[in-house]
Amino acid sequence: MIVVTRLNMSRFAINPDLIERIQENPDTVVVMVNGAKYVVTESMEEVIGLVMHYRASVVSKARLQETASPSSGLPSLRPRTP
Repeated sequence: MIVVTRLNMSRFAINPDLIERIQENPDTVVVMVNGAKYVVTESMEEVIGLVMHYRASVVSKARLQETASPSSGLPSLRPRTP
């Protein structure tokens, strides 16, 4: 999830996987795949940066789990072979 700010300065989180597009006219509008629209204070570049950071953190955490030893207690992301 990424945290963005409404124009009334309240913050909320959205699932970046469900963003269809981001518009600037001049306010930044995040349009979700279900048609919901959110006007946020962050610029389009900032929202894109938040999405990139979120996705990089997901990949990083997945790699950490792949290399974690079985004694770490973390579940493996590798597919099980029959």
